[in-house]
Amino acid sequence: MARIVLSILGVLLALYVVFGLLIPALFGIVKVLLVIAVIGFVVVAAVTVFGKLSR
Repeated sequence: MARIVLSILGVLLALYVVFGLLIPALFGIVKVLLVIAVIGFVVVAAVTVFGKLSR
């Protein structure tokens, strides 16, 4: 009986870790990478435009 209860608690803890900690952390990392990519794109576009205008 104790083994069944502990295994159910283990499954619930594993689901909490996956859905409560890992998935939000992954979304946070993706958001940070997306912001960095947008900033990099804006910088490259600005340098390209200013380079073509200065000729």
